[in-house]
Amino acid sequence: MRSERTSSMRSAALGTALVFTASGTLLGTWVSRIPAVVAKLDVTAGELGRALLALGIGSLLSMPLTGHVCRRLGSRTWVACMSVAAAVVLSCAGLAPDLVWLSVALFALGMVYGSWDVAMNVQGSAVDQLAGREWMPRYHACWSLGSILGAAAGSLAARGGTGIALHFTVAACCATAVTFAGLLRYVDERVSSAPSPSPSPSPSPSAEESVARPAGPPVRNQALLLIGALTLCATVIEGAAGDWLALYLHAGRGLSEASAALGYSVFATAMTVVRFAGTPAAARLGRAGAVRAGGLLGIAGVLITVLSPWVPLTYAGALLWGAGVCLVFPAAVSAAGETDRPAESIALVTTIGYGSILIGPPLIGALADVVGMGRALLTLAVLAAGVAVLAPAVRPSHDRTPVTR
Repeated sequence: MRSERTSSMRSAALGTALVFTASGTLLGTWVSRIPAVVAKLDVTAGELGRALLALGIGSLLSMPLTGHVCRRLGSRTWVACMSVAAAVVLSCAGLAPDLVWLSVALFALGMVYGSWDVAMNVQGSAVDQLAGREWMPRYHACWSLGSILGAAAGSLAARGGTGIALHFTVAACCATAVTFAGLLRYVDERVSSAPSPSPSPSPSPSAEESVARPAGPPVRNQALLLIGALTLCATVIEGAAGDWLALYLHAGRGLSEASAALGYSVFATAMTVVRFAGTPAAARLGRAGAVRAGGLLGIAGVLITVLSPWVPLTYAGALLWGAGVCLVFPAAVSAAGETDRPAESIALVTTIGYGSILIGPPLIGALADVVGMGRALLTLAVLAAGVAVLAPAVRPSHDRTPVTR
């Protein structure tokens, strides 16, 4: 019985990992071609920031409702719908002829991608509870791996002169195929969260159908506000790398378009490696301790990236930047998933975090128009200090009993 449960858990873990990977690939595809989009549409950093504002608005409109939808329909159904929609919208974004149509496409992309993000994190939390371990960093590591693949493919596409629309369409089709392969292994998290209609005996669900939530006091709702504030700081720092790092290296440091995309790949690689090591790091330092250490690394990474006069050292700063910020969001999702209504709590925390997409890009873009991109990015070091200060918000509410590695 234990062997059967372990096998089911590993199957669900693989499916979750595949979906996270596909999601990261789509975002990596978009950010790797931002310099090409800027050149094609001939827009300034501030104008691009206002277009990215539409992306944030779309996310914030759809994400708060996703927890309720997942509780009724299940995360498998909703991820399937949103992943197909995201693929279509990304392809349309590659065809945008001007800033207005790009903004429309980004608004739609924000709606479907943000909702997809919440739904796959609901599933990730369910698998985390089934495993009895903090595996969330590993699923987010797979998301980072996908962003690396997307950015690397974007660098090759830019170097080879591939059109934006063709590149986006091919990448979207590949991501959709990987997503559906992962959905075949999903568990139905609604079985465990639904209350029993009566005390009459009923067949026990299998490990493949239910999620065993460990005993312990749930996180108080008030604590979600601090978790959300922590997530906000971290996702502004992370999102700034996606939105502005390649553009800063290209326009501010004079690197080629392909070399600038490589800079984001270094950032994403660091996120991937450290997230794969996140579970043992959290076991050694504690969840809050790992997040606090990440905040300190983030301060150093931002400062080195912007202030270093040497390109190799700038890449090293991008590496520290990614390593520092990467564990915060998985830790916040894990903490939110320890409530008695995990789907709604995860939706709340991720919505607050994705508010950074609404606030960060336009503010950094507007500030860059006044003081320059490099100085604007230095503000991220202050947010990294906020991560270190707010780290205690993600302390676990209970001890986990591991089932297996």
